[in-house]
Amino acid sequence: MKPTLDSRQLHAFSALARRGSFTLAAKDLFLTQSAVSHAIKALEDDVGCRLLDRVGRKVLLTQAGEQFLRHTEKILREMEVARVGLEDLSKWGHGRLRVGASTTACQHILPTVLREFRQSYPKCIIRIEPGDHGQQLELLRSGQIDLAVVLEPPNQSLTEFVFVPLFQDELRFIVAPLHPWASLGRAPLESIEAETLVLYNKTSQTFRLVSEYFREEKITLTNFIELGSMEAIKELVKIGIGAGILAPWIARSELESGALISLPLGARKLRRRWGVAHLKGRRLALAEETFVGLCLSVSEVLGLREPEAAA
Repeated sequence: MKPTLDSRQLHAFSALARRGSFTLAAKDLFLTQSAVSHAIKALEDDVGCRLLDRVGRKVLLTQAGEQFLRHTEKILREMEVARVGLEDLSKWGHGRLRVGASTTACQHILPTVLREFRQSYPKCIIRIEPGDHGQQLELLRSGQIDLAVVLEPPNQSLTEFVFVPLFQDELRFIVAPLHPWASLGRAPLESIEAETLVLYNKTSQTFRLVSEYFREEKITLTNFIELGSMEAIKELVKIGIGAGILAPWIARSELESGALISLPLGARKLRRRWGVAHLKGRRLALAEETFVGLCLSVSEVLGLREPEAAA
């Protein structure tokens, strides 16, 4: 395999083709004529053909030289574009931010975070990839996103990822005010199996946590409706179709207005931990560190962070 072309030789060839003179090309490049001559000879040896002819004091391109010049100019333009792009990245507020998040985080957490982020990084290109927990971890692994707002990965995944905790929540039943459980103030254990449960996406981490919780309680989940939207879950529960399971902060306005009632799943609490994950060993850019910091601040403002985490 032949070595990559030397950019200094390409610059010398381009200047010589443009000026038609070793003297003028050397002057433009702040080199000696001998240095330019050596660069051209090395380039011709490298590509294996003659690129220039000397006619008196002038330098003319051969047919091969004319063709090679077109490629040279394209290469040098691309190199300049690459340089400018890197210079832009070093400027405050430039760069990119690629974040993955669940639909819940996209709706309730990211809008406030990104509004604050945009004030500090007005020219940063932001890309959001919505998707559930498992999808986000795969996107992190493949380098398609840089950060993910997700539930805490299983212990075996923590060898791959750094997880910055944001807050902890509790999954609870939500029911309409006229639901029989609402007047009792609890969900009787013996009636849960017979109740229609409205649950989030069967492939999600939340569904897995709920399933494991009830398995430990010796309750089999067979009568359930699976939906891919927390908003849809709330709407079905409002019209009396079963009991939903979600975190109260997702239904804060409905609970405050009395449109929905929140009840514990049982004697044990089912908690989840939210945070920002990124690949272990990867150094975060300043914009990414700022995003993580804003997620922490917004979680606290929304009243989501635990007292010990906020301290």
